[in-house]
Amino acid sequence: MYLSINEEEKLRHPYYKIMDLSNDKLQVELNSWSRLDLIEWLTWNDRNGVYQDEDSLREFNNILGKEEAITIITRQILK
Repeated sequence: MYLSINEEEKLRHPYYKIMDLSNDKLQVELNSWSRLDLIEWLTWNDRNGVYQDEDSLREFNNILGKEEAITIITRQILK
């Protein structure tokens, strides 16, 4: 099920708000997030990705670290 979100709601939602940050501000913001918060954002943004620990262990035999998560988010937002 796809839920539509209007522009006003996007402006208030933290997952959308980071998409409008400059690279420097984005890095500061993401570094303040926990690894689990980063994984939640990645899962929200890319439902087909393998980010959750259980899935990542099964698929790649390791878990996603904080630095790698920040790199992936930055790439997804700034592409």
